[in-house]
Amino acid sequence: MRPRDFSLGVCWYPEQWPESDWRRDTERMFDMGITVVRLGEFAWSRLQPARGQWDGDWLRRALDILHESGLRAILGTPGAAPPRWLLDQFPDMLRVDAGGAASAFGSRRFACLAHPGYARACVCVARRMAREFGGHPAVCAWQIDNEYGCHDTAQSWSARAAVLFRRWLCTRYRDIDALNRAWGNAFWSMQYADFAQIEPPRPTPGGSNPAHVLDFHRFWSARTATFNRRQANAVRRHSPGRDVLHDFMGFSTGFDHFALAADLDLAAWNSYPLGFLARHGGGGDNAREKYLRIGDPDHAAFHHDLYRACGRGRFCITEQQPGPVNWAAYNPLPLPGAVRFWTWEAFAHGAEMLSYFRWRQMPRAQEQMHAGLLRPDDRPAPGAAEVAQVARELAALPESAFAPAAPAEVALVFDYQSCWMRDALPHGDAPALATCLAFYAALRRAGVDVDITPPHADFTARRLVVAPLLLAPPEDFAARLQSAGCTALFGARCGSATAEFALADDLPPGNLREALGLTVLRVESLPPTVEAPVAWRGAENRGAAIHWREVIDAHDAQTLATFADGGGAVLVRGGAFYLACRGNAALLDAVVARALRHAGVEAAPPPADVRVRRRGDVAWLFNYGDAPATPHLAGDMILGEAGAIPPGGVLALRRNG
Repeated sequence: MRPRDFSLGVCWYPEQWPESDWRRDTERMFDMGITVVRLGEFAWSRLQPARGQWDGDWLRRALDILHESGLRAILGTPGAAPPRWLLDQFPDMLRVDAGGAASAFGSRRFACLAHPGYARACVCVARRMAREFGGHPAVCAWQIDNEYGCHDTAQSWSARAAVLFRRWLCTRYRDIDALNRAWGNAFWSMQYADFAQIEPPRPTPGGSNPAHVLDFHRFWSARTATFNRRQANAVRRHSPGRDVLHDFMGFSTGFDHFALAADLDLAAWNSYPLGFLARHGGGGDNAREKYLRIGDPDHAAFHHDLYRACGRGRFCITEQQPGPVNWAAYNPLPLPGAVRFWTWEAFAHGAEMLSYFRWRQMPRAQEQMHAGLLRPDDRPAPGAAEVAQVARELAALPESAFAPAAPAEVALVFDYQSCWMRDALPHGDAPALATCLAFYAALRRAGVDVDITPPHADFTARRLVVAPLLLAPPEDFAARLQSAGCTALFGARCGSATAEFALADDLPPGNLREALGLTVLRVESLPPTVEAPVAWRGAENRGAAIHWREVIDAHDAQTLATFADGGGAVLVRGGAFYLACRGNAALLDAVVARALRHAGVEAAPPPADVRVRRRGDVAWLFNYGDAPATPHLAGDMILGEAGAIPPGGVLALRRNG
């Protein structure tokens, strides 16, 4: 893969098909316009059929065929699906859930990342693969493992994990009394006399101590990064000059992706818009029905921007849904043109490569109902024609379309630790990721580009920084915003906790109090059916609070909007705005519009259900709606057709000036 390029790829599993089909497969891929093939990530039992045995000849032949067919390869290390003989060697390597039940062989992700024997075996197989295939001319990149945390496996409660967790706590706190103070263990007589007494947090009658839960998240996030780093280092040592990546998932907050991606050359993620909509819903009460065959307008885009940030400006899609999936509660057919639509949206957000999952639908095992570019009978599925269309369009694009996007004027801060805190102590609040997505969607409805950043980012290039949920901001966070001279918009609960997960000293917003000029006196969470209307000063009601609201002492802040009881709902001090509730779409649109105006960011709201992303001097418009939409921007068309944008349609315009 090359920076500022865009390639089409596909996931191919040659070990699952007769070798007599391989060359025909690769030639058909090339003819379709595919140039990158992802393989090897689940082939451990084929590479090592028994302990002490190695059979890499078949993989070398597959790589030879790819190279001869003009294709490049992303080679995956196979740690996500260890072979049965490794379990025989290490019977205690099984992942254990919070209730104490061990996983079983017969799937992927059944092993505990904390088990030293399993972890060493993963490094060994990665090293052996890199030694044998790292210099092969087809290999352009390496994928380490597959989807850490998939199937709710981001943590394990095994005996091995418990030992490492205690060691981690001992290093962090050094003294058991310090841990007891930090966790507040005087409550309910929870003091420990020794680190050896501490177990991973398990189900209890009154719930686990949230500080205990948070530290378990921190431990597992660090453990996952270490597990990944050891394989990445082994691969780089024997296959220099190739990119190293991992394929993250959507709607996944089990570990800190920014931290793990520090050991990668670029981030990748697996995009399943219809599966995400079915599992997580979307914006609006009827989102699942309205966007059934195209996906929520902001789910994929949010993750594109998140993982581009994790990859420090570089990301790709390692799995793109090409048809119905098999794992959601319901699995509809995509709208005709949706595969093309999703592909161009990824490109507009800066993806270097997009790989479809998978080449041919597997007629056996767990994923036999998951569509591919080919049907199980080897005939093309509908997505294949759309891939070929994208390849033709890609070849016709002018070079200017590949210009990188400039840093966005608007940054949205996403914090994994805040996700863990909210999950450990929700108090009826909306899920953390849903809260961040709601702010992101409001910014997109305003027509502005958004970059996602971690809390420790440099904000000097930004005009507006939005922090939807930042429970324990870094101590210097407000100072960095002030030094950068940017406007800030904070959501409810920001600054409400300390790093030890106690309530902020002298009440929220803690270390943001001086910047915001207010104090949060009380909070309440609301039933899903209740809304608290919000009225703006000098204007009619615009929006309402949902899920959560706060009672504010606005001692040094101006109140811009109020609840029915007169309490402040939207407040501002200087260039720092605060939303004292979770807002519905109308309220978020109003708050975002006010913050953008203050920041001097020009907003150009697109038609309903249309989203825009700018790359260089090209604006890309995507119509998620069920009716044609008239473009709101002018320019020379480089992709699409004149006139209205059809449902599921894409339009690319080179902007004049």
